[in-house]
Amino acid sequence: MATASRSSARRRFRLLGWRQLLILLLVGLVMASALAVITSAHMTRVQYARLQQLERHKDKLQTEWGQLLLEESTWSAPSRIERLASERLDMHVPELSEIKVIRP
Repeated sequence: MATASRSSARRRFRLLGWRQLLILLLVGLVMASALAVITSAHMTRVQYARLQQLERHKDKLQTEWGQLLLEESTWSAPSRIERLASERLDMHVPELSEIKVIRP
């Protein structure tokens, strides 16, 4: 049975000349190349959409960062800290007579 299939394959090879086999091989390679181009184009579109999404997220984060920096500068303003220290903690700038220098 194995010899029958081998002889059948040999007959098919003889019926198809080497040129026809070469053409068949080239058509197969062209089809594989076309599928690779399609896959590559699809992956490029998907990755570009992801890039745009990440850039939008980056812009939102940069806006939030700017707002946080502004808020931090407001909360840590020296005039505000001095006012809160005197109002809430009864702190004041010492007089010269209240300052003592300790030396080792």
